[in-house]
Amino acid sequence: MHHHHGHSHSDHLHKDHSHKDHANEDSQRIGWAFWLNFIFTIIEFIGGWLTNSVAIMADAVHDLGDSLSIGLAWYLSKLGHKAATEKYSYGFKRLSLLGAMINGLILIVGSVWILFEAIPRLFEPEMPVTEGMIALAILGIAVNGFAAYKLSGGHSMNEKVLNWHLIEDVLGWVAVLFVAILLQFVHWPILDPILSIVFTLFISINVVRYVIKTMKLFLQGVPDYESRLEIRNTLLAISHVEEIHHLHFWSLDGEQHVLTAHLVIECSVDTQTLLKLKYEVAKSLEPFHLAHTTIEFELPGEPCRDEKDHLHRHSHDNAHVEIEN
Repeated sequence: MHHHHGHSHSDHLHKDHSHKDHANEDSQRIGWAFWLNFIFTIIEFIGGWLTNSVAIMADAVHDLGDSLSIGLAWYLSKLGHKAATEKYSYGFKRLSLLGAMINGLILIVGSVWILFEAIPRLFEPEMPVTEGMIALAILGIAVNGFAAYKLSGGHSMNEKVLNWHLIEDVLGWVAVLFVAILLQFVHWPILDPILSIVFTLFISINVVRYVIKTMKLFLQGVPDYESRLEIRNTLLAISHVEEIHHLHFWSLDGEQHVLTAHLVIECSVDTQTLLKLKYEVAKSLEPFHLAHTTIEFELPGEPCRDEKDHLHRHSHDNAHVEIEN
């Protein structure tokens, strides 16, 4: 049996360097979002108290939840970029997925809380101090908009979920601004809870989608079925490759994917052809930008070690059942 690891020393150095740059960018983006959000949350609490606006106070509590989850994401993002160890051979990338899951769940809980606050207001709408609302709304749009813009360059699940936190806040402040301006001219306080409910439901649907996707990756589901199919077809198209089994394609953090596969090759393959074959496999997998690949070559008729273990376990289970009977 042969193992193929398609990485040269220079590839590792280049990858490590680019991953470190990417890691620093991730942390900087999330750091920016955290401090902007946290400082603005304090301003919001003071503003809500001064304008005597329950809506702004409620949004301040929601922003505090955002700040906590962004802080958690920042911490997990930093941990996630630590080098692999003997105990954690793949590193700590999956902590980023854990952060995305926790943030998504916090946002869902926060959205449910907002709905509980907003729905009773449909029946007993209150008139807020509109001038203070307008000033805070403009500041809110600017701060959260800038933070969302900072995170929009991110590709990880963590950053995408955090981006929804900030987009939710921007939409919320647009709604507050719109309502505050309208309430300067008409006495329709019911508009405030209506808009809160609409944007909260809109964001919740998207966040639930992300949480489900993150959960799938967390359970080592295939990150992209089309890519898996393409990888399989690409490997089968290589000369001397007759069959593929035990093809496992999963993701560390939604961004960096891992592939392992067993390739059954022709008996006639000599050492020179095998080296050429290894090179072809490495070359054909390059477009998929995989973080880790492990390819095992098997000769026809050679028992697959994984299959043998599976058969052994199966026969052992059957024997155990017969003894019990």
